[in-house]
Amino acid sequence: MPTIRSSADLRNRYNDISSFCHQYGEPVFITKNGKGDLAVLSIEAYEHLLGRFELYGLLQEGMDDIRAGNTRPLSEALSDIRARRKR
Repeated sequence: MPTIRSSADLRNRYNDISSFCHQYGEPVFITKNGKGDLAVLSIEAYEHLLGRFELYGLLQEGMDDIRAGNTRPLSEALSDIRARRKR
């Protein structure tokens, strides 16, 4: 269940919200005038999320290459890697 707090809580209880974000690694959703306004999360959780997005992007590139036929046999790829390591 998401944690939802008001903008007044963010202003008046910043330390509590910060502690929650660090302890649980989850965002706190901040409302303004009763409507969603912000999502607050720790730097660690943010960096983890960015890492996932980067990984998903790389996986999508690989899937796009497969669909486009940009592939080669594993033995050929491994031979190229071994040749580069010997240089």
